[in-house]
Amino acid sequence: MADESFLAWPFFEERHRHLRAELSAWARETVPPLVDHDDVDGSCRRLVAALGAGGWLEWAVPGAAEGGPPAHDVRALCLARETLAYESGLADFAFAMQGLGTGPIVLAGTPEQKRRFLPGVGEGTRIAAFALSEPEAGSDVAAIATSAVPDGNAHVRLDGAKTWISNGGIADHYVVLARTGEAPGARGLSAFLVEADTPGLRIAERIDVVAPHPLATLAFEGCRVPVENRIGGPGDGFKIAMATLDIFRSTVGAAALGLARRALDEALERASSRQLFGAPLGDLQLTQAALADMAVAVDASALLVYRAAWTKDGGAPRVTREAAMAKLHATESAQGVIDRAVQIFGGHGVRKGSKVEELYREIRALRIYEGATEVQKVVIARDLLRASSPPRAKTAAE
Repeated sequence: MADESFLAWPFFEERHRHLRAELSAWARETVPPLVDHDDVDGSCRRLVAALGAGGWLEWAVPGAAEGGPPAHDVRALCLARETLAYESGLADFAFAMQGLGTGPIVLAGTPEQKRRFLPGVGEGTRIAAFALSEPEAGSDVAAIATSAVPDGNAHVRLDGAKTWISNGGIADHYVVLARTGEAPGARGLSAFLVEADTPGLRIAERIDVVAPHPLATLAFEGCRVPVENRIGGPGDGFKIAMATLDIFRSTVGAAALGLARRALDEALERASSRQLFGAPLGDLQLTQAALADMAVAVDASALLVYRAAWTKDGGAPRVTREAAMAKLHATESAQGVIDRAVQIFGGHGVRKGSKVEELYREIRALRIYEGATEVQKVVIARDLLRASSPPRAKTAAE
């Protein structure tokens, strides 16, 4: 990676710089032989195993290993995702989903749930997944319809469907949000740990997308789950899910940042080596303007991503606005940076198998998952309006 001057910013401590240096060297050497885009499931399993063996998943799954990080270090998570995405979008995916699929357990699980599920995920011997979205409930979590009703004293029965589930079909467990009905809307949801071999859970469809990742639709048909597998209390599901996304939403921006940095570096190399009209392509002022715009976009995204991560690590209970800004700007800007890199490469930029063509496919989904750009704008605006509204006067009854 050409420019690492951002590591001197005051957001980081020495442990973060050390993590970056070691992971970057490991990823360059280890990741490329493990990735085969014609075997996405196998690639993810190999990457998860390698990340676990290398000790890197301890950052995604705190508490999984004795002596590892006791809690989420969001700056470390962002640096890890940026570094892995720079090398391979699939490597970033493999790392991030281990964290997202265990985040609710780390934040709200019982000691027994943590003992049962975290070590294997942290070691890379188990694969985790987070099952939130449904055919009619994506950004609107309160519209979740999958139900969990009592089935005797010790079980609940899950019925419904989840879709666009990352690691669907290869995961060993799913954290599933289901409606338990304690209250209307979001307050009537609970979270459950569902092991992949539970009777009544089946893979209804594998979903192919432009950047190959393991995605699936899950069907729950009379799926009996022990009550002891509920994470947190009845009706706590929405709160747990939002706390998890509050941590991981900034890291989506970090992944986009890694893709954008790689695109900028690829474009710089191309502009320096490609001859056009008897001189390097980089001598053209239009190319220089494009490179300057790309560099500004990368640094602006980095500032927003690491501000959000630093704020969360500093003890802020929620970083809703900061994380939404980071995710929105970094993903949208990365799309533009990568598009310019493709343009600088010309015909080679759209040739299947080229790095910038791969980046072009990888970035598109990041503007949608974990809250589309339009949803982030609503989140930011509502937070601004809430903060600017005068406090409501108490009534006499209060």
